[in-house]
Amino acid sequence: MSNYLETNFDLSNSELVSVIDELPLWSAPFGLELLNKIDYKKNITALDIGFGLGFPLLEVAMRLGSSGKVYGIDPWKAAIERTKIKALNYGIRNIELIEGVAEQIPLQDNSVDLIFSNNGINNVKDIRQTIRECSRIIKAGGQFVFTFNTNGTMKEFYTEFEAVLRDNKMLVEVESVKDHIRKKRPDVQEVVEILFENRFVVNETRHNKFYYRFSDASSMFNHFLIRLAFIESWKNLIPEKARIKIFKETEARLNNKASVESGVKLSIPFVLIECNKE
Repeated sequence: MSNYLETNFDLSNSELVSVIDELPLWSAPFGLELLNKIDYKKNITALDIGFGLGFPLLEVAMRLGSSGKVYGIDPWKAAIERTKIKALNYGIRNIELIEGVAEQIPLQDNSVDLIFSNNGINNVKDIRQTIRECSRIIKAGGQFVFTFNTNGTMKEFYTEFEAVLRDNKMLVEVESVKDHIRKKRPDVQEVVEILFENRFVVNETRHNKFYYRFSDASSMFNHFLIRLAFIESWKNLIPEKARIKIFKETEARLNNKASVESGVKLSIPFVLIECNKE
């Protein structure tokens, strides 16, 4: 039942990275909103923060055309190598990939016209420093557009997870879960305030939502994306000796609900923020 807890993914393994398709699937709903909001112009320089496996960086590079230059920055070395292979096979020559973090972008002041990020800004270690760097490198009038999923993400799972922890008198772990959500899902208003502090004028804050649906909780927990991207962080919120018990009880609660609610439905609310530098 709890084999899904045995996560041992090596994200530096090129063979594993070559078959990860669920991450673009996960990011597509965010990305479609972002792609529709970008102001495509000739002869501009752009930056994608946290491009991962190449989406939407490669798509934007193609849409801007050969007169544009698109940088991408990401700390994930194996994903960078895969993106290079994609670019080579797609015939894309107007990109430059940087292995690094968004808190220290190795580009000159006032050197880019466009910054975009699809569910990447919320995964940096220091969002305030990241936005400060974006303000430094973008030209006056430049467009900054990004998406991220908000704090109601997978609330159906977290509600049952926290209920199981409370039933087991694990109140410290309940607070750890809440802290985990706060760190991974920044408050939208706080992000808007940080943008304002760094001379960005917010033109639009658009909220949307999609769902991940499963036949039951067992299929959810065993789904490759869930095991790859979520289980490890959930496991780390629980003392090792209690993990199997807590997850089995959570799985059972969700399965009981699924039997009367026609499956498990996980909400993924997200926001698109579009702004310009003063």
